[in-house]
Amino acid sequence: MEKINVIKVGGAVVEDQQQLSLLLKEFSAIEGRKVLVHGGGRRATKVASQLGIETQMVDGRRITDKAMLEVVTMVYGGLVNKNVVAQLQAEGINALGLTGADINVIRSHKRPLKNGIDYGFVGDVDHADGNMLKTLIEAGIVPVMAPLTHDGKGNMLNTNADTIASETAKALAPYYDVTLTFCFEKKGVLANPDDEDSVIPVITPQLFRKYVADGTISGGMMPKIENSLAALNAGVKQVVITKADTLGSQTGTKILAE
Repeated sequence: MEKINVIKVGGAVVEDQQQLSLLLKEFSAIEGRKVLVHGGGRRATKVASQLGIETQMVDGRRITDKAMLEVVTMVYGGLVNKNVVAQLQAEGINALGLTGADINVIRSHKRPLKNGIDYGFVGDVDHADGNMLKTLIEAGIVPVMAPLTHDGKGNMLNTNADTIASETAKALAPYYDVTLTFCFEKKGVLANPDDEDSVIPVITPQLFRKYVADGTISGGMMPKIENSLAALNAGVKQVVITKADTLGSQTGTKILAE
């Protein structure tokens, strides 16, 4: 099978123009098929604050009421996505920005109450159309995926960017040999958040449960690893969590199914 790289870049990198420019240059240099998935949570939080809208987070996930949904749709689908697409065009990459609503590529349902928490307009993915993505990719187009989906009833839904990356990788697994890489501001998953070099080299499901129980892994890192394990179980060949400026170096934390 032909290889493809699905690269997810986190909101902290998107927020830092120097880090983002470096990441996009390295992404552009990757040979062969590729897809970019981006976050933008920090920018959304900043814009929401400027508009007087309070941000609420639970276990690394954003509570999305109607006002916040408008903010994330504007920021993720517009400001961040088109900025990334424009910079990739400058690097000679023929990129196309997509939300899940575009060409019906990712459909979701509104998340039900979970542990008594109403997450609002947050989407849990039902289906990602790998064949449609493959059609674009085979035409020489590089999809740039924003963390927004839709419910098929005219409603946009805020969806975790790590979930978008995982679901995109899973949808492409029947057609390609997929490597999924999560790029953010750290060198990998850290045993000690204050020690940049305390990278955990390998995480298995058993180790993940241990690290969650003892507090080593918490917050936004939890959905990242949950999505990594789900991708591996669905046929993705390899998952790596690494720093944006080490893309392609095979350093960082490798997530293994067992």
